[in-house]
Order: sequence, then C-alpha cells, then structure tokens
Amino acid sequence: TRECVVIRVCVRACVCVYIHRFLVRPQVSGELDDCHCDALLQTDYFRFYKVNLNKPCPFWTSGSHCGLRDCTVKPCSPNEVPEGIRTEARNKYSAEVNSELDKCEKSEALGAVDVSLSDETREALKNWTKHDDEAQRFCLLDDEWCPDSQYVDLLLNPERFTGYKGPEAWKIWTSIYEENCFKPFTVKRPLSPLYSSGRSEGQCVEKRAFYRLISGLHASISIHLSARYLLSDEWFEKRWGPNVSEFRSRFDSELTQGEGPKRLRNLYFLFLIELRALVKALPVVKEGSFKLFTGQPQEDCRNKERLLDLLHTARSFPLHFNETSLFAGDETEAAKLKEDVRLAFMNISRIMDCVECFKCRLWGKLQTQGLGTALKILFSELPSSPPSSRLTLNRQELVALVNAIGRISTSIKELQNFRELLAEDT
Repeated sequence: TRECVVIRVCVRACVCVYIHRFLVRPQVSGELDDCHCDALLQTDYFRFYKVNLNKPCPFWTSGSHCGLRDCTVKPCSPNEVPEGIRTEARNKYSAEVNSELDKCEKSEALGAVDVSLSDETREALKNWTKHDDEAQRFCLLDDEWCPDSQYVDLLLNPERFTGYKGPEAWKIWTSIYEENCFKPFTVKRPLSPLYSSGRSEGQCVEKRAFYRLISGLHASISIHLSARYLLSDEWFEKRWGPNVSEFRSRFDSELTQGEGPKRLRNLYFLFLIELRALVKALPVVKEGSFKLFTGQPQEDCRNKERLLDLLHTARSFPLHFNETSLFAGDETEAAKLKEDVRLAFMNISRIMDCVECFKCRLWGKLQTQGLGTALKILFSELPSSPPSSRLTLNRQELVALVNAIGRISTSIKELQNFRELLAEDT
C-alpha cells in the first residue's frame, strides 16, 4: 500500500499544516515545526521586491500588454520603502562607523608594502569578481541595478488569477517547455490534453531533474491561480476563492489522462530542492557579518533570528534531497552539463519578460529567481565549480528564495483545501 510522508511546513497566518506526499516505499515521517516563514514574508525586508516590469521581450515582438485591470501592478513610492533597503551598502552605516572604517584602512596602510593598483587593474579585478559571481547564477539579476526598476510591495500585489490565459499564456509555457527545458520526447504542448510528464529513455538524470523542477513550478503557479480565482466581479465587490473545476482541469487524473498526479509529484520535488537550498544557506546566514538591513536595528535582529529558526527547522527534516548525485562523474563533462543547465535556466528567466500580464510577470520573475537562487546554492560548491566560487547571497536573491518557498508551501497547503472541497462533492 502507498503511505504518506507527513511534513509540516509554514503557511499563511503563522500556522503549520501537514503536507502529504505519497511514496511507494515504506512509511517515513518527520516534522518541520515552529516555522517563521509567514512572519518573515510580512516584514519590510522580504515584502519589498525590486523589479523592472517594462523590459521588452528579447525573443519575439510582443503585440501589447494585458489590458485587464487585475493584471496591473502598483509600484511603491520612494517614501514607502525603508531607506535602509533603498540606499547603497556603504551608506548603511553611520557616519561615525564609516569614519572609523576609514581610519582603520589608513592605519593598516601606514608602513605597509605598496600594494596600490592602477585604475585599469582595479577595473579588471572588479570585472573578474563580477564574472565569478555571475558564473554561479542560474538567473538574471539585472533588475536590481536597472534605473527603470521599481520596488513593489508583494503583500499589496498578491498572486492570483487575473484573466490572463489563452494563446498568449500558452506561448510562454510552450517556449519554456519546447525550447529550454530538455523535455522528454513524449511531452506535447504543456497546456494540451496530450501533455505528458513522462521520461524518455536515455535522458540523463540532471536533465530529467531540470524538467521536473520546471513542471513543479508550473504546477505550483496553477494551484495559486486555481485557489485565488475571480469567482464574481460585481461593480461593488470582487470575490476571490478556490475554483474546483479549474483545479480538476489541471490535475484530475481522468481529465489529464493520468498526468495530473505526476505534475503534483513534481511540485513536491521542487519543494524538496528549495528546502535543501535553505539548509545549505545556513552557514552563510549565521555569519555575524550577514545582516538583514532595513535601518531598523531591533527589527533587523528579530528578522535574522526568524530566518535562522526557519533554516534550522528545515535542517531537522530527515528526507533531504541529495544534490551530490547530480553533475557527478567526469569533471569536464559535469562542468559542461552544469553550464548547459545553467544557460537553459537563464534563458527561462529571460522569457519572463515576455509575459504580457504585469502581475503574472512579477510573480513569474520572483519565483523563477527564487528557484535560480536555490540552484546556485546547491551547486556552488561542486568539484566542477571554480575555486573562487564561495557562496554569497545578496538581498535580491534572499528575498526571492524565501518568497519562493513561501509560495510552494502555500501551494501544498491549498492542495489539502482542494482535497476537502472535492470530498464534499462526492
């Protein structure tokens, strides 16, 4: 008999619910208690996300942007974002501290060997550092420095069904699956009734895993849209809620020719990957120099404690994904395969700029960047990685990762809700 693994994860309203994952093997169970994920997502540090929603699609000419009112995103005005988030790193210290830092730098230089560098050498070192950092990344982070980027309050722009669907939405997923996903040969158009998530013989485990991650992300987004569907739109009120018919059309075994449960298994696979990334990020986050800076010292300290609690809780989970099985074997071949996967995912992050619905683009970019950050964390210390590739995380990456794991946790929570609704219909 198939039995379930019970995993506790954080969900909305600071409560924990059980996730059920069906396995063929004998029962194994574990719990993730005392999650602080929701508390983190409500804080200033994690709720404000910097994004450029006006970048042109790099792959085809987009006819127009979505004209539906629910597709719009309201950016923040400058005074709504804490100054500590908006300012550069150097300005995040008081004048006194900066002065002391300058004195220290000067005193260390007195009597020391002349190690001054020419402007050309300094620029070269800066480019080398940038190159080493970008070589680890699986997605673009150019929005962080783009002058056209704006901060968005994620709590005021929630992910939900906007009405964006049909050929325009299909084109996005078709481009992802058909051109960038190492998809099994049996897979048809992603939104077609013939869509299959099976595997083709001879495909390496890394490419199969990559495909399952994208399928899991697709499943997670589909659950979000089904759970927060526009049920009625009166002039005086909108009502959002779960749409059972929409959910069944995407995941019911009979309506999807047996593919719906496979998509949900891929969702759990995605969850395990990102959970493992949280654990591997723990040594970086617990360093004394790692700050969640907003300019509010007490709140910043509490936020780091919450984040560490979340990471320690994730570490206590007994069924972690083992990333060492990927990109193993011959180092040259492993390095090439890793680069192929990295570039493919980089391309998928670019496709997000082709989504015509701004709200869908916002959450697509965020969750894609969150998954890209998870992959960077998992594979930053492989034998095939360059010696200088010590793991570093900036604010944009951390915000994306924590929000992404929050989205997946919400998806799994909504699955239980849909199970109860479906049981009521029978």
